[in-house]
Formats: sequence, C-alpha cells, structure tokens
Amino acid sequence: MAGVWRSGGVRWGEDGPGLVWVGARGERRGSRIAFGGDVGFRVVGERRCVGARGNACPGDVVVARGSAQARCGECARLDRVHSVAADGVPDDPRVYRVYLAWFGPGLVKVGITAEEREGARLREQGAVCFSWLGRGPLMAARRCEELLRAALGVPDRVSYEQKRVVRASLPGPGERGEEVRALHARAVGLGGWPESLEPVACRVVDHGRLFGLDGLVPAHGVVRELVPDGVVGGRVLAAAGPDLHLETEGRVVVLDTRLMSGWGLGAAPAGGGITVPVRALRPPDVQDQLF
Repeated sequence: MAGVWRSGGVRWGEDGPGLVWVGARGERRGSRIAFGGDVGFRVVGERRCVGARGNACPGDVVVARGSAQARCGECARLDRVHSVAADGVPDDPRVYRVYLAWFGPGLVKVGITAEEREGARLREQGAVCFSWLGRGPLMAARRCEELLRAALGVPDRVSYEQKRVVRASLPGPGERGEEVRALHARAVGLGGWPESLEPVACRVVDHGRLFGLDGLVPAHGVVRELVPDGVVGGRVLAAAGPDLHLETEGRVVVLDTRLMSGWGLGAAPAGGGITVPVRALRPPDVQDQLF
C-alpha cells in the first residue's frame, strides 16, 4: 500500500517528543511533535500484531483495536520473558536507579529504570516531575522499590486515566517540587535499604514546560480506539508520555498514541477532525486514588 506507514510510537528526547514511522520495507522516519502544530492521519486496513523484541509476528495476527499493546498472546508472552518489570532478567549486570515520580497532587509512584536510559523512562510515563532516590544492582533496586512502596504508602503505577484528569489543574513547579522533596527525605531516612544501593541526593526535574502543560485546558474526551478508514486530526496543545492533547473542532481530545501501533496509517484529508470513537474522560474515584 503506497504511502501507508505504521506507527513506531512516541520517542521522547531531552528536547521533546517525536513520532516514529515504519515503512513497508522496514525503513524508519521520524517527525517532531511541535506544540501548536498539526497532527493528522487516516487509518488503513486492519490492526495487526507488531511482534516482539524486534521480530515480526510469525502469524501476522489481527489484534484488538482498543488495547494499548498491539501484540497477540504469543508475542506478548515472548516480550514479557525478557522484561525487567517481570523480573525476567534477574542477572542483568547494568546499574539501575530507583526514582520517585510525581503526576499530580497525591499521585506519586516509586519505580526503577536502567541508569543508561537517564530520564527517558520518566518522560515516557508522563511524570510531571521526579527525583532519583538511589542507584545500584537490579535486584537491590527492586528490593528498595518494594520497601519504599510499603513504607511510604505509594503504588508502583498510576493509571493514565488519573494522569489525564489532573494535567490541566496542576499546582506550580514550586509546590509540586516540595511534595517530591518531602517524600524523598522520608525515603532516605528509612532503615532497611539494601547495602549495595547508594542513596542519591534529591534533585527535582520538572517536565511541565517540556510537556507543554502551562495553560493547558481540560480535555473533553479520550480516543477509545482506532477503526478502519477513521481519521484523527488536530492541533497539538501538549504531550505527556504516550498522550497527545489535540484541539479539534472546538474541543480537546486526548490521543493515546499506543493505540496507533499495528495499524496502517495514511495521509488525512484536510480538516478531517476526529471520526474515530471518543469516550468521556472519567475522573478516578477515591479508591483508585488511594490504592
């Protein structure tokens, strides 16, 4: 299909986000996401499995439209086998870092990432600000992560629905930085840290400007799924993690770019707006926020 590309997802550099595109012969191109600029595409064909670990899906399986991951069951299993998150590589020799990530008032998580990735993992998750807590071997970082989650009462994940609801009403950098610094002080003051994990001094990194969050208006809805021949187009207001906040036809809609993976995507007609299903943005309940 001439002129049809597949999404390779959002890639976050230190200077901002970009979209990766994969052609029919495996060639890759990148397009920078500019706030105030336009994004648009038309959905072509069926959504098919993207494979695992750089390998194509042997069966070229058709996968669900509304899932954030475009993998069939077998490829998902193979991808998980080598996942650090699933402890699939406990003997990984790399240095890991434990971090404290802030997404909104009371929305804080503890996690780990390979030191060589620097802050990429935090940008990919849409962390509005963060600080490192410690560094050391993988399993020591994992034990510290579990200790801090229990002692501080924070989770290991925050849902994207929770992140989206609060993005347009965040306090300023000073207030959110204070919350991170207070939790960091509590964390490093705890006993029971693994001996091989080195504490790291608090230095808050704020992504508010990088994500384009200043002056962001609340979203009206979220793209539920892509469909064949559907169109997505709009002006980019902000980007955080995989989410693009698009202004289109007088409303703001969030597009989770993970929904684009596995689809063929072609050029959108001028002024096409959004013709794919959109659902309301649902505020999380109190139980979600606490647990």
